[in-house]
Amino acid sequence: MRLAPLLCFFSFIWLTDCAPPTCYSRVLGLSKEIMDLLEKLHNYHLTKTCVEILPTMFLDVHNSCIVTKLRDFLYVVENLPTQYCRERPRIVLLKRKVNNLYKIINRICYRDLVYFTDDCEAIETGQSTPRYGEDRLQLLVEEKR
Repeated sequence: MRLAPLLCFFSFIWLTDCAPPTCYSRVLGLSKEIMDLLEKLHNYHLTKTCVEILPTMFLDVHNSCIVTKLRDFLYVVENLPTQYCRERPRIVLLKRKVNNLYKIINRICYRDLVYFTDDCEAIETGQSTPRYGEDRLQLLVEEKR
């Protein structure tokens, strides 16, 4: 009889973990997986020479430039100069993950994602430059007076 409440508690925890991912959570998770995989590819001796030509990319799902950068990145990955590089299992995995993320953002979650910035340079450098909206700029001007 004492085991029943404990069993109910753990089954409740298990059920909360079984909830299907939302578009947003899937995009966040997949972008993190891609960034981790890119880091591994840059450090792995068999793929290091293959990924040298890949453009640097820092995925930010709140940046509206992510779709065009993913498309350009996917083009480069699909057209690597040597057959050896195109057939490496980790490169194939990277291509599949980037393609999945591109499709999810562009088709499945098309209207579900909210973009907070359009700083395309931030995706390349990893550093976002703050842009103040008109209201914030007006407040700054009024504070100086």
